[in-house]
Amino acid sequence: MALVRQYSGGANGNRSLERGIEILRAFRPGVDTLGNGEIAERTGLPRATVSRLTRTLVESGMLEDVRTERSYRLAAAVLSLAHAVRMGSPVLKALGPLMRAESTRRRLNVGLATADLAMMVYLESIRYNPPPMLRSIVAGQQVPMELTSLGRAYLAGIPELDRNRLIARFRRRSAAATKALIAEVKTSIRSVRRDGYCAVSWQPGVLAVATPIALNDGPVYALNMSLQDVEPTPVLGKEIGGYLMAFAARCKEVLSEPRAPTTEAHSSPPRTR
Repeated sequence: MALVRQYSGGANGNRSLERGIEILRAFRPGVDTLGNGEIAERTGLPRATVSRLTRTLVESGMLEDVRTERSYRLAAAVLSLAHAVRMGSPVLKALGPLMRAESTRRRLNVGLATADLAMMVYLESIRYNPPPMLRSIVAGQQVPMELTSLGRAYLAGIPELDRNRLIARFRRRSAAATKALIAEVKTSIRSVRRDGYCAVSWQPGVLAVATPIALNDGPVYALNMSLQDVEPTPVLGKEIGGYLMAFAARCKEVLSEPRAPTTEAHSSPPRTR
């Protein structure tokens, strides 16, 4: 069931731009192509509007027109934008090497994510010797905010008004967002406030522990450590939580250090005679 969205338009927003972004968001991993009707169903937009905007997105290079199927797929320009995010993120540049070293040291998976609407998107995912038969988590992959340690840690790190809006959204978008699930989310938030982290096992045999990292005047991130093929227990969660909190303190210390300006950005071109 599509969640009908409200578009601001007017002085503070561009209605067509917002709708175009929603069309791009309709494409998810596992779905190669979408037709106008499928896009309309996923976004809640009128089909005529979708038809007009998909033509514009094709012309701008963001979508490919698969004429044999009368459908569309994301174009290479979208991947280029994602690459620019990874290469240009100062947080990834600072924490990426630390995450790889910590994963090897602790023999744990280490991930960094932030919010994409009501989902969490991985900015980096270091997997420690994942078995071939298990699905690997990669940068750019989304996971449900309300079900995961990353999402619940993120919710604990944002202002209460934003958190309440997201919880209301969980209830609207999914019948699975029952009172019991929302109660679990709130329990995890209390755990973050009490211990600094929350432990969640939303997939069989996997235990994940996460903590929020909030930057001054910047986005809130969530850092996690996880272990697979285990029996999740409070004792194991506490052990991994201790590792995570020590590592998060180091990450915050690195992120708070002043960064030297890049030579390219501030150097003057050589003078010619």
